Amino acid sequence: MTRWMLIIVLSVLPSTVLAQSSAKPRVKLGLEVWVERGFAPLAGKRIGLISNPTGVTSDLRSNIDVLHEAAESKLVKLFGPEHGLRGDIFAGENVIDTTDPKTGLPVLSLYGKTAKPTPEMLDGLDALVYDMQDIGARSYTYISTMGRAMEAAAENNIEFVVLDRPNPIGGNKIEGNILDLKFQSGVGRYPIPYLYGMTPGELAQMINGEGWLAEGRKVKLHVIPMEGWRRDMWFEDTGLPWVMTSPHVPTAATAAMYAATGILGELHVVNEGVGYTMPFHMFGAPWLDAQSLAADLSARGLPGVLFRPLAYQVYYYKFKDEKCQGVQIYVTDPKAVELTAIQFHMMDIVRQKHPDHPLFGTNRDNMFDKVCGTDRIRKAFLDGTPIADILAMWREGIEPFRQARAKYLLYR
Repeated sequence: MTRWMLIIVLSVLPSTVLAQSSAKPRVKLGLEVWVERGFAPLAGKRIGLISNPTGVTSDLRSNIDVLHEAAESKLVKLFGPEHGLRGDIFAGENVIDTTDPKTGLPVLSLYGKTAKPTPEMLDGLDALVYDMQDIGARSYTYISTMGRAMEAAAENNIEFVVLDRPNPIGGNKIEGNILDLKFQSGVGRYPIPYLYGMTPGELAQMINGEGWLAEGRKVKLHVIPMEGWRRDMWFEDTGLPWVMTSPHVPTAATAAMYAATGILGELHVVNEGVGYTMPFHMFGAPWLDAQSLAADLSARGLPGVLFRPLAYQVYYYKFKDEKCQGVQIYVTDPKAVELTAIQFHMMDIVRQKHPDHPLFGTNRDNMFDKVCGTDRIRKAFLDGTPIADILAMWREGIEPFRQARAKYLLYR
């Protein structure tokens, strides 16, 4: 192969492939730090691991294999959250108990008959270890799984370890209202904003420190911090490879787009890209006009984001096999963009220009309220409240939360 042929071949490779094959990670994961420390303070103790396919080292070794093979570690049980230990279960579907084919260890479900480890599940354990990549949104169920497991550990007098991982949209972006505990569920369990700007380890410290576990219990918590992570880093800045956190979050960029479209997606009124090739990166429907919608959204002058008209056909899920029109969302300035506001502007356009496609009134209203952490947003749209006032309502409580979380932060 000549030099010029090599340049041509390299030029068509995705930039993420090139970066991951040549760049040394700037961030050392909590898992890797823990290995270097010889698994202290749990060396030799019997542990249960809560994880999924994202629980890998920077060179993509599974944490299951790392812990199972290490002489200092005594891994005896595995626990699977939503989507399962191997990530092969669709959103919302129950995960069943099974046996891990590689290690022969029992795999117990935390997303099915029980969401919280029972005393029987914890029998014979000295500690639970949590190690999964999250996406930084309150409605993503992994942090609820973490909190419930912390409660179970506290109730059964065993230790709890969080091997910390990056928040893929950084540690500074805080958006959305504080969850009203009347709407507490698996898609919103703690009184935090929708985007809370913390790593799993930092959030675990806050859950424990603020007395948010059942009956105000405290668990013996150990957080193994990362090395080299900063609050201004989005995932692309870490040098780490991305492993899809669930079937419809295939890239790190999708984590931000989930925040921009996922709440509206719960209503099943428009398609948010699930069922097409760009999950959460778009809005579309058979009854929308792409050019008009792109113009309407662009006219709002939202900072840090652009909208491109597109036409597409859905392969599965909402509007399966139908031809749709809509917009693709492009974030141009991660610091300036208010991700969650994008979908509320979309909802405002739908209620104004497409009243024959009502946003509410189906069996999805309850899920929308749970994800929003309140029914005030839905009621405000129904009452015809101006979008500016709805967004002001959505932003309530951010500054008090920002101050309250400060003492739990591990990184600058």
